Formats: sequence, structure tokens, C-alpha cells
Amino acid sequence: MTPHNELRLLPWAGPDGKPCFLSTDDNAGYLSRLADSAEGVQLGSGAELLDHAVEVLADQGADPDELRRLAADLAGALRDVVRVATSRGHRLAIPAPSTREEHTGAPCWSAASD
Repeated sequence: MTPHNELRLLPWAGPDGKPCFLSTDDNAGYLSRLADSAEGVQLGSGAELLDHAVEVLADQGADPDELRRLAADLAGALRDVVRVATSRGHRLAIPAPSTREEHTGAPCWSAASD
């Protein structure tokens, strides 16, 4: 994972298809908010497409051309969602090791009880 002050992978590609990055310390700046909004739209579109895919796949008489279009649309949505997940994963804070990890190397966790 990368520290917060490194480049942010944006949810769109450049004209040549290469990834676009943003360098900023202001997570509330215009481009950061625009990227957040675009990510939200991409995730929402992916969720809607998934619902549509479930309906199409349940139809035993689905047209092969419709299935190919669906597969292409799903591949595009998956690409977008992976880019969003990658970008957000890189922006996660790296937690400081717990006291137990420092001494034993084992992760420290607890289970909630009802």
C-alpha cells in the first residue's frame, strides 16, 4: 500500500488508455471530489449492470448477441470496479503495528461476543 501523500489513481484513463494519477495533499479539492463522484457513478452502474445480468442469465431464451453485449458490459464494469478498488486500497492508511505484533510477530485481533 502507498502512503496518503503519493499519487492517486484516478477512475478514468488518459486518451492513450494509460492510467491517470493525481498528486495532491487536499483530499477535498476539486479533482479529488470529481474522482470520488466518478467512482460512485462507476460503482452504481456496476451494481445496476449486475442486477440486469442476473435477469438476462435467468432467461433460458436469451439471445446470443445480447449475452455477448452483456459480457462486454460486465467486463467494462469489472475493469472500472477493479480500478476503484485499487485506488482506494492504495489510499488506505497503513496501521501502526500493535503491541502484540511488535513482540510476537502475530496479528492481534479479538472476536466480538454476543
